[in-house]
Amino acid sequence: MDEIKNYKVEKVDYSKILICVDSDDFVSSKNAFNYACSLARHHGAELGIVSVLETGDLNIFQSLDPEVLKERRSEIKKLLGLYGQKAEEFGVKDVHLMVTEGAPGTTIVEKVIPSFQPDLVIVGVEEKNRTRNTIGSQATKIVNNARCSVSVIR
Repeated sequence: MDEIKNYKVEKVDYSKILICVDSDDFVSSKNAFNYACSLARHHGAELGIVSVLETGDLNIFQSLDPEVLKERRSEIKKLLGLYGQKAEEFGVKDVHLMVTEGAPGTTIVEKVIPSFQPDLVIVGVEEKNRTRNTIGSQATKIVNNARCSVSVIR
């Protein structure tokens, strides 16, 4: 009780925010994206937008076919371009688009976060099928393993 008596609330500012969007589940990404853009604009923060090419979703033949991988990468880059455009139209000044590959939770925690170094990671939760290996279903893995603050948005 004595500790809180002398405590003063401190303002929290963010300079780098990472939003994880799912390339095939806009429903779980939409609210999180809105929240991330709102915070980034309010704080004048850089906004990293990442999506993961989920190689586990591809069958063995697709994963070995360079054309299939090239097409999926292209689709995700195009989608991220749209996200970036929406963020800029909303007033976010500094947007970084990132496409990576692998298991979403692991890839974000082990590769994206150390590279981008955000103050805050924002991820949506998949509402329908949490057993799928998508960003929205991997929120727990990101929360438990990220070395920065994580907000999970429903």
